[in-house]
Amino acid sequence: MSPAQTDKPPNNVVLFSGHMIDAPNRRVPRFPLDKEAVAAAAISDILSEVGVRQGDLAICGGACGGDLIFAEACLMRDMALELYIPFEEPTFLANSVDFADADWHDRFLTVKSKASLHVMPDELGPDPVGNNSYERNNRWMLQCAARFGGEKLVFVALWNGEGGDGPGGTKHFMGEARDTTERIYWLDTRKLWN
Repeated sequence: MSPAQTDKPPNNVVLFSGHMIDAPNRRVPRFPLDKEAVAAAAISDILSEVGVRQGDLAICGGACGGDLIFAEACLMRDMALELYIPFEEPTFLANSVDFADADWHDRFLTVKSKASLHVMPDELGPDPVGNNSYERNNRWMLQCAARFGGEKLVFVALWNGEGGDGPGGTKHFMGEARDTTERIYWLDTRKLWN
C-alpha cells in the first residue's frame, strides 16, 4: 500500500535513521550482526508504543541493518513504505548493502518490491557542488515525512549517540529532526546492546 492508494492521510508518519550492520572488518563494533534480533525487538516495541496501524506511513533509507530491519517491521504492520536512497541503485547497493554479506541484498530487493523507491539523483537532480549526498538525503526524507504535518511525524533513531564514519549519519539526522518534531524515540545502542 502507498499513500497514493488511499484518500485518507496517515495518522502517523514514522521516519527512521540508524546504524548499518558492521562490515566484517570494522575495528570498533557499532552494530554487530549478533544484535540484529535485539534491534528488531526494540523497533517493534517502539512501533507498538507509537500506535501505528495499517495505512500509516514509514520512511527510511534502504541500508543493511537498521533501515531494512525497520522497513520489514513496518511492512509486517501493513504500513505504507517509502525508501529514499542518495545514489543510483547499483552504487547504493555497493556502498550500503552488499558489503555486509549475509542476505541483506535479497532483503533489500524484497523490501523494495513492497515499497515506493525514491532515488535522489533521479528526483532532485545531481548534488550541488560542495553538497553532501547523505545530508541532502536526510533533509529530503525529513521534508517528505513532514508533508502531512509536523504533529504526525515520529522520528526513530537506532544510534550510539556519536558522530558517524562520515557526514550525513544519524547524528546529523537527529539534529534536523529535533527542529521538526518533538516525537523522537532514541534507541540508544550503548544501552540496548548490554
